[in-house]
Amino acid sequence: MSTFAAVVLFVGVVAYAVLGGADFGAGFWDLTAGGPERGRRPRHLVDVVLAPVWEANHVWLIFCLVMLWTAFPTAFAAITTTLYLPLGLAALGIVVRGSGFAFRKVFVRTEQQRFAGAAFASSSVITPFFLGTVAGGIASGRVPTEGNGDPLRSWLNPTSVLGGVLAVLVCAVLSAVFLVAEARRQGDEDVERWFRRRARLAAAVTGIVVAAGIGVLHADAPQLFSGLLGRGLPLVVGSGVCGVGALVLLPRGAPPLLRILAVAAVACVVLGWGVAQYPYLLGTHLTIAEASAPTPTLWVLVIVAAVAAALVAPAMALLFVLQQRGRLQAP
Repeated sequence: MSTFAAVVLFVGVVAYAVLGGADFGAGFWDLTAGGPERGRRPRHLVDVVLAPVWEANHVWLIFCLVMLWTAFPTAFAAITTTLYLPLGLAALGIVVRGSGFAFRKVFVRTEQQRFAGAAFASSSVITPFFLGTVAGGIASGRVPTEGNGDPLRSWLNPTSVLGGVLAVLVCAVLSAVFLVAEARRQGDEDVERWFRRRARLAAAVTGIVVAAGIGVLHADAPQLFSGLLGRGLPLVVGSGVCGVGALVLLPRGAPPLLRILAVAAVACVVLGWGVAQYPYLLGTHLTIAEASAPTPTLWVLVIVAAVAAALVAPAMALLFVLQQRGRLQAP
């Protein structure tokens, strides 16, 4: 039961990495779009795509938190008492990001709109960075079982910084591919070309960072490095194949296919981490079974999660279908 609960938790992590990651990446392109005139059309597409779904995607973050503190309370306590600084900064970034996105639509003065837009865009980069450092701290074994680990070195270390940088870059690539597909669906060739160039550039930078990260993991997190080259290798290779496939098909691929390949690339990265770390929940010192709640609690939690999924998943699917068909755009 504990392993099944961990799988359910990780499904939520993958969903948030894909859906929330695309949102954060859109904010990255909003930040780097340029001045008001040059960046007007890319920012407009970001607004059109995000407006119907940006709040819904955080459902997966709440799902992950509830699953973690209920199914694995020992791990939850250890993580929150050790990595409270990056977690707090990520939470602040989510709040600032949502506020900026909402208020820049209602402000009427130009300077206020720019301030709100800057808050939205900058926090869209800050938040995934700190979430990536949290993942790096957990994966590299810097969160002790008893909690209250080093509040700085637990996330200010090579593996965590690598995780933060990769989180920002992966979100940027994922979002750029999504936005290329959306611009193509809307028939806007200029904006499609704009995002296509940036998708390739971000992918090239990501490839360089990944290549450098091999040495970082080998030196700083050898157990994780070994797991990625062992059980996790097929998923790592699958991520690369899907990512390259999405880039190759950018000029002519059908929008649904581009989205599927981009989603598969990100999902394989996150799943590769999980498979490489199994059966440990924290580094290599706290297993899933050791961290789990009593079996009756796990049964109740899984049943509740199944009922919630049966209610929420169709609603979210309908939301995305309506958004893709342009039914949720303002007249």
